[in-house]
Amino acid sequence: MSLSRPPAPTAVHSTEYDGTPILVEPEIRMLDGAVREVSVPPFVPPRTHGSLAELPFDNARIAPDDHVLSRRTEDGRWVNVTAARFAAEVMAVAKGLIAEGLAPGDRLAVMARTVYEWTLLDFAAWAVGLVTVPIYPTSSVFQARWILQNSGAAALVTETAAQAAALGPELHQLPDLRHMWVIERGHVERLAECGTHVGDQEVAVRRGMLSPDTLATVVYTSGTTGRPKGCALTHGNFLAEVDNAIELLYPVFRSRTSEEAAVLHFLPMSHIFGRMVAVACIRARVRMGHAPSLKSEELLPDLANFRPTCLITIPYMLEKVFNVARARAESGGRVSAFDRAVGVARRYGEAAEARHAGTGSGPGAALKAARTFYDPLVYRRIRNAMGGRVRYMICGGSPLGRRLSSFYAGAGIEIYEGYGLTETTGASTVTPPLKPRMGSVGWPLPGTKVRIAGDGEILLAGDHVLRGYWDPYAGGLVPATADGWLATGDLGHLDEEGYLHITGRKKEMLITAGGKSVAPAPLENWLRAHPLISQVMVVGDARPYVGALVTLDIEGVSHWRRMNGKHPVPAELLLDDEDLRAVLQRAVDEANKLVSRPESIRRFAVLPVDLTEEAGHLTPSMKLKRDVIAEEFASWIEEMYAGPGFHTKRGAGRRSGR
Repeated sequence: MSLSRPPAPTAVHSTEYDGTPILVEPEIRMLDGAVREVSVPPFVPPRTHGSLAELPFDNARIAPDDHVLSRRTEDGRWVNVTAARFAAEVMAVAKGLIAEGLAPGDRLAVMARTVYEWTLLDFAAWAVGLVTVPIYPTSSVFQARWILQNSGAAALVTETAAQAAALGPELHQLPDLRHMWVIERGHVERLAECGTHVGDQEVAVRRGMLSPDTLATVVYTSGTTGRPKGCALTHGNFLAEVDNAIELLYPVFRSRTSEEAAVLHFLPMSHIFGRMVAVACIRARVRMGHAPSLKSEELLPDLANFRPTCLITIPYMLEKVFNVARARAESGGRVSAFDRAVGVARRYGEAAEARHAGTGSGPGAALKAARTFYDPLVYRRIRNAMGGRVRYMICGGSPLGRRLSSFYAGAGIEIYEGYGLTETTGASTVTPPLKPRMGSVGWPLPGTKVRIAGDGEILLAGDHVLRGYWDPYAGGLVPATADGWLATGDLGHLDEEGYLHITGRKKEMLITAGGKSVAPAPLENWLRAHPLISQVMVVGDARPYVGALVTLDIEGVSHWRRMNGKHPVPAELLLDDEDLRAVLQRAVDEANKLVSRPESIRRFAVLPVDLTEEAGHLTPSMKLKRDVIAEEFASWIEEMYAGPGFHTKRGAGRRSGR
């Protein structure tokens, strides 16, 4: 494919922040009048030496008294950990790993929630040349055993004794596994104790053997469409990713005020997004805390006590925060004021976006006054629920959409939305500071190239892209790129200013019996944001029209029933509520306005159970396992397509004409 450059730009533009040039303008290439490739040069030169293992020790040398971490005690208090203290803990555990006989290149698997020990083990393992292998703590015994077998892990650290016990019967199938340690039994501390006879120099020698090309971790994909693949990521991959992200996202990593920047980390450390953020915080010396639970009754106290300035999150959580806030306002008789405040925030956020883009003058006096009026009534309450100091959010996993992004922007929280894969060590695109484009996933991360193939597939290139997939049976790594470009399997387009817009997954595209191609993601994302809906899966491949499986948000539905004077009923009886069906139908009708008539949802079925990770319907990153869902609920799908005049199951509905 031959690409031609447009006449402008002739040079990369720059935007200044506090007098420091921040390069953000991408270089755009076009083909047949459409933007087909966008790139941004790296802000940081590629690493030619060193590794992640140096970061704790560099921090201890440069700023030993800086608080780089906070550790939550059993009584809920947060105790700060200095750079010097963390480096000492890393050194002690690293010595213990040597004392236990682990050699450079050995794989150390970690199966735990987002806890302090995860980050400690990562850096201790890297300090002695080990390769860490994350395993989701929610993984089944079969999934965990398969990853341990495939990676050839020599050691495993679990968070709980129950996790270790569950794997006990599988140990005879794991001949490479020589050690198993349990965090809750104090084994990490015991590791540190058993390495006291090992000298610092032995760790230093191992660190000195590492380079940017050394393998750092093997991260297994979630496996939505088949058996997980092990993404082999190097120290150089991580450094290219985090160094450029830190330079780009200056408000997050270099606070605009004297207020200390702090991140409360609650996304899974087993996911590349979580690992990348943890490394970036250590690299930038941004104080980070670990929150192991996403349950609101446990997370909210952590937020209140830790008081982060930035959150790393996914759209699903932002949707829930918004819906809960509106439900509380409705319960207190303030829903009209809440809805007016939402409208003000969205208009404010959009006006601010237009000012940054040079297409508008920004919020006017009346809009500023309205925002000031609603701030203590609505916006501050939402910020207070997240600790009171949150000013930034980094959001990924799926598109957030303009409705929510404009609201949070108007409510005083800047959102940096991004897109990336395990294969790209996290983000490949991100919203650039001072140049938001809501509804997009931003520009290429510095050092990244984005190309749109002829069939709409997104291709990525850069130093953060993996070198290959782990395959012990092929003698090492299987190449992952062709001519330096990674085929993502995602579909999207680049607009005239180089912003990337995601439209769906290539493998998830549906083709109806009439030959119409349908991307399910836009419809699913819109409907999932509804306060009464938990999950949605659009169906219709080789079918006469598009349908959808819908599950209910029980908390949202219970609130809706109370506000409408309906008595509480068991969950299974909710499917008989015709008023509820009518509300869902209106939501479907609204979603259908996003697409053409052949792409619209004609019928939907409300399932009697939610789609959950525990039941095997979702990956740990909340993605739908479509084949599993389609097989389990095949009878519901068949009934939707039973033909004209059929009587649906409870909860199935027919879309009214527009």
